[in-house]
Amino acid sequence: MARRREDSDVSPEVVEKFRGFLQEEYGKELYKAAEEEASLAIDFERMDKAAEDLSRMLLDKPDEFMQVAHEAVNGIDLPGPVRIRFFKLPDTLTVNVRDLRSKHIGRFISIEGTVRRASEIRPEIVAIDWKCADCDAVVRHPVKTFVSRPFRCTGVVDGKACDGKRFIELDKVMIDSRWITIEEPFELTEGEKPSQVNIWLTEDLVSQEGRRMSDPGNRLKITGVLREIPKGKEGTSKLDFFLEANHVEPTETSWERLKITKEDEEAIKKLAADPLVYDKLVDSLATSLFGLRSIKESIILQLFGGVPRKLPDGTHFRGDIHILIIGDPASGKSQLLKLVPEIVPRGRYVSGKGVTGAGLTATVTKDEQFMGGWVLEAGALVLTNKGLLAIDEFEKMSPEDQVAMHEALEQGTISIAKASIVATLPAKTSVLAGGNPKFSRFDPMRSIHEQVNIPPTLLSRFDLKFTLRDIPNAKEDKKIVEHVLKSRHEADTITPVISREIVRKYIAYAKEKCKPNLTPDVSKLLKNFYVKTRGRAEGGRSPVPITLRQFEGLMRLSEASAKIQLSDIIRKEDAERAIRLMEVSLRDLGSDMETGEIDVDKSEGGTTFSERSKIAKILTLLDELSGEKRDIVLIAKLKEVAARDKISETEVDDIIDRLKREGILFEPNPGYVQRP
Repeated sequence: MARRREDSDVSPEVVEKFRGFLQEEYGKELYKAAEEEASLAIDFERMDKAAEDLSRMLLDKPDEFMQVAHEAVNGIDLPGPVRIRFFKLPDTLTVNVRDLRSKHIGRFISIEGTVRRASEIRPEIVAIDWKCADCDAVVRHPVKTFVSRPFRCTGVVDGKACDGKRFIELDKVMIDSRWITIEEPFELTEGEKPSQVNIWLTEDLVSQEGRRMSDPGNRLKITGVLREIPKGKEGTSKLDFFLEANHVEPTETSWERLKITKEDEEAIKKLAADPLVYDKLVDSLATSLFGLRSIKESIILQLFGGVPRKLPDGTHFRGDIHILIIGDPASGKSQLLKLVPEIVPRGRYVSGKGVTGAGLTATVTKDEQFMGGWVLEAGALVLTNKGLLAIDEFEKMSPEDQVAMHEALEQGTISIAKASIVATLPAKTSVLAGGNPKFSRFDPMRSIHEQVNIPPTLLSRFDLKFTLRDIPNAKEDKKIVEHVLKSRHEADTITPVISREIVRKYIAYAKEKCKPNLTPDVSKLLKNFYVKTRGRAEGGRSPVPITLRQFEGLMRLSEASAKIQLSDIIRKEDAERAIRLMEVSLRDLGSDMETGEIDVDKSEGGTTFSERSKIAKILTLLDELSGEKRDIVLIAKLKEVAARDKISETEVDDIIDRLKREGILFEPNPGYVQRP
């Protein structure tokens, strides 16, 4: 695969010219790289300005140029070996993966994409030393695609060519290597299947830092030489290609890799000390959308996140905050979901209609040619690890695909056991999901499970749930329209108060520096709120308004609020902000319109307190009407009696249908029901 040459056939003038360029432009960097036995990255644009003929040679004849670079470095007195790598090729030389053609084979190019899958790091043979059995001459034979012996000996015996054909293997020249598959960026696919290409990484590109950089989910810009390889059996006319990487750099920086200067740090600390920082952050998010302040504030807290904790007994508490938004048509939900991931490194937007369980979590594929067998392919939740995944049309995902998310949302991992691979992948991802009600517009009289196809077990994993309702209101409608018109004609007026770049660095700084803890006063405040709220349901005469899941969510929201002010402790204001947002969420989806009380079962898709009460009443009436022998009961008679308890005929029909599905009732004859 790698091209090795033993005999120099390059121009000494070209070697000398490149050596002069290195010593003049990169003297100190070259010596430092030699001391550390590392590689030296050369700016292509810098070389192009200094020696255009060298840059043209690199692009058109990369193998020959690499030999020039090798000889030029060897001619300099250095304390160690140095590998030469090139980066910063102009955009005109960056080729889209889908546009790679035969004309690019053998040329030095640049491509960009997201790592879709990666092999383990394994040794690979690049050359073998053979000894001739006749004359004892040693021949180094490069390995290109397949291991093969030299055709004949090139040694000389008594002034004559040996031409021997018997060889003994002496030694192998091996390097560490890794194969990865790059998929073109999603913004270039235009709704089509993304194209992929295999990349061969070697030597220092697979170091500890290089491995982290080339793990699935990272977006990279790679320079190198496009090579051809037989597709299938040796001797076939069909070819595939791969890129022999020369230089790799991340183009989408993770939180840990964001560079924060002293000026940035001062600006962040100044913001954190501002008492209006929360309002400024809210005013910097989706400025084209009017209002939605509670939802925007919750998303800001989601971006900063809570503190993941692990107890001595191994119990893990996630720090990621999950938010669900159920919206009427034209309420701005999709626009909000598309804007938020742009703030976050490794943020992604997907639509539920085009999402599968394997696409979200992980799957196993077979690739014998490059990866060497079964390979784990990461899905969206893994690709956005330590980032954010926005899922639109969440309710349109199939039930099987929704079930695949349970583990990721609560444990922050994805377990897979397929083919010969049993693995647990990290998926510490914050999920921002959006959905539409079944009947176009959200009906507060109905529980969420009647309007959205999301299982209760999944609903309960969202810390906050909101509704975006389009309710006609002359005063609010006027403000919204004026904001839309203003944003069209005076775009400068909707410029974010804090730039996106500063917001990103602010979040990264807070995540790294702040791990706020509860104080006794705040613990007491949260405890009193929880106990007092639950106290309303004592005796079973009222619905349960809050559970421990919401309490854990309160702690995460409080931690996120404290991070915004770079505080090491959670203050009273942070807890109060978390309580306020939680109450808004519970009232949005959990308010029982009949009693006015909050019922957590309504917001999490379970059977509400009022529904349970009516079901219990119907069963009691059935027992009274059927007597001890459990005779059949006329449905019309049951409706008549139920009406006295203010249970409508429609509600009776719904309850009977539900009880029949659950096997509690059956219909022996049309119009009659009976207990089993």
